[in-house]
Amino acid sequence: MGALTNFLEDKIIGHLFRAAAYTAPTTLYIALFTAAPGEAGGGTEVTGGSYARVAVANSATEWDATAAGDGTTANTNTATFPAPTASWGQVTHWAIMDAASAGNMLAYAALGTPKTINNGDAAPSFAAGALTFQIDS
Repeated sequence: MGALTNFLEDKIIGHLFRAAAYTAPTTLYIALFTAAPGEAGGGTEVTGGSYARVAVANSATEWDATAAGDGTTANTNTATFPAPTASWGQVTHWAIMDAASAGNMLAYAALGTPKTINNGDAAPSFAAGALTFQIDS
């Protein structure tokens, strides 16, 4: 259902096994990609046409708790991007970033079904529960 990036894996290992400080961001940002990112980051993030990452609080009110240790979480509220004013192309992946622009990719996943987003389309959104991420399968 997704993967953590090398960046976040290194932070978790350092924090857990080496007592290295890691402070989770207070705000997470959902990003859209037209080419697959990987554990090293990369991919091709959507640009232009009013695209902007969606800010979501890093909190229990925005993300489900895992159930019975299944390692899965999902968004609890709708996440809506700005309406496109140019074509964004075929979106294939989403990612969690730690900044509104640039920054570090923390986790990523493929969309169940790629979506072509064109100029004039309604603002793309993910309903509550649509952004599911599992780190233990």
